[in-house]
Amino acid sequence: MRKSVPVSFTLALSIAIAAGSTGGCSKTFIPNTDVEDSSDNKKVIAFCEQYRHAVEEKDVGILLKLASPKYYEDGGNTNPEDDIDFDGLKDYLTSTFVKTQTIRYEIRYRNVTFAENKKVFIEYTYSASYRIPGLKGEEWKHAVADNRLEVVPEGESFKILAGM
Repeated sequence: MRKSVPVSFTLALSIAIAAGSTGGCSKTFIPNTDVEDSSDNKKVIAFCEQYRHAVEEKDVGILLKLASPKYYEDGGNTNPEDDIDFDGLKDYLTSTFVKTQTIRYEIRYRNVTFAENKKVFIEYTYSASYRIPGLKGEEWKHAVADNRLEVVPEGESFKILAGM
């Protein structure tokens, strides 16, 4: 004599099998990132890697080429005294940044968002280690934080509007 399987069990098993078979369509990510693998995202990440390498190499010329003339950073607060535009960025890079002795700048890309206004937002976590002159000689500093670059397309590449 054959036992009958309850309809609710059969239905649940069918749903589970169907749900499991769609799991093969999962997203793929650009290696070493949390960013979905697409040609647009790869292009953005490649640009950001140019920025990261320029920081590590202390290449002020490249950093200024990557920045938009419309660059503006509000410091993430309402205090206008720490706001910086392109000229302020140039001044910072050529006066303070160049004094840094050694830089190690690692980035874990978390998200890339293409906005309707053609801006692209790149959210990432960085780990920075650097040596600066101090009162007691050279001092090592270390920082880990989240940041966001704001870029706009320009020709075949991008320009950074904020976030350096």
